[in-house]
Amino acid sequence: MLNGYNTYMKVLIIAYVLPEPKSTGSGVRMMELIRLFLAQGWQVHIGSPAQPTEYSEDLSVLGVQTSEIAVNDCRFDAFVRNINPNIVLFDRFMMEEQFGWRVAKHCPQALRMIETVDLHCLREARQQHSKRSQAVALEPNKVYLYSVLAKREIAAIYRSDISLLISDYEMVVLKNYFHVPKEILHLCPFMLQPFEKKVPEFSERQHFMTIGNFRHAPNWDAVLWLKQVIWPLIRAQLPNAQLHIYGAYTPPKASALHQPKEGFYILGRADDALDVMAKARVCLAPLRFGAGIKGKLADAMLAGTPSVTTSVGAEGMTGGLPWCGHVVDDAQGFADAAVQLHEDAVRWQQAQKHASNISAVLFDPVKNGRAFIERIIDVMEKLEVHRLNNFTGQMLNHHHHRSTEFMSRWIEAKNAPPCIITPLKNT
Repeated sequence: MLNGYNTYMKVLIIAYVLPEPKSTGSGVRMMELIRLFLAQGWQVHIGSPAQPTEYSEDLSVLGVQTSEIAVNDCRFDAFVRNINPNIVLFDRFMMEEQFGWRVAKHCPQALRMIETVDLHCLREARQQHSKRSQAVALEPNKVYLYSVLAKREIAAIYRSDISLLISDYEMVVLKNYFHVPKEILHLCPFMLQPFEKKVPEFSERQHFMTIGNFRHAPNWDAVLWLKQVIWPLIRAQLPNAQLHIYGAYTPPKASALHQPKEGFYILGRADDALDVMAKARVCLAPLRFGAGIKGKLADAMLAGTPSVTTSVGAEGMTGGLPWCGHVVDDAQGFADAAVQLHEDAVRWQQAQKHASNISAVLFDPVKNGRAFIERIIDVMEKLEVHRLNNFTGQMLNHHHHRSTEFMSRWIEAKNAPPCIITPLKNT
């Protein structure tokens, strides 16, 4: 706990979905932040318009209260006034769009932050580029980047006091393409806890694996690229090799790819991602588009599993250190690198050491957590000046809040039950 801020601090997280750390990397990230706030002695409350699922984390065991909220509903106003938070964290920019004006109106003293998860406009721009070229899309094309989604996302970032970024490359994109001032951004990579089990050696492992939520477009594209192109190239060199593919929310189209005779296994949700990762010899992550930091590759580092990925996959994940495996952007080169890493114990062991180095430098939970808390406190102590220096944010707040407020009120009135008007009696 840092001086000056104690249990009287209250954090309200407005969550896009309730965290599912066993399903998504964003769920893991949200749990990191929740535990960091709790470690300061701060109170944490979560409100979300999404319903809990059977895989949602049980936050009550941590003392975190959850509430169901709704968009375009004036009851949120009383809800947020009653909590009277010191900090409001919007889980993705869409939640700032929906609830930001209400928070600003009813709790103007609260620090407003966005957990971006990843830069959505960058991911979409790369996806559009990849659809047309079928290649790894790294440098964003302005034609795709300057989209309606980007206008919404960047506006939300400007309107907020701090936006949390997980990748240093996304900091560069926001600076170079959108001229967002660094004063309203904060870089905080993953805060990874060490793997608690013994990391298996080269001889104790076998086969390849990958993992990822199938609802996430980059993951599904990677599975298709593996099935259609990369895996046949690997099997041509290693006829008995197997690829084990794990992922939450496996759709029928993914299950249809299950072909044991080809060594291609669709295995669905993993109960413990680190456990299955530690059993594999090599992690494959052929991501042609995406953004942020890739949870599967972070898990691979923790489990001591060398990986083969693309430039998009390794982006923001090296800390300037050598990669823990190979980074290759073409299918044949990817397959050759995967086979080499799978078969060469010396290279494999060197890659494992690189993983340990990256994790220690880039994903140190103490260092990253302390820097984030110190940044929060610093901005809170000079919040008025901080906001005054962000004129673009003030301007966007002025116009956005008026337009979204009246649109929200119109929708709320439109959805309300009809009023029954009783004629006045003559007297």
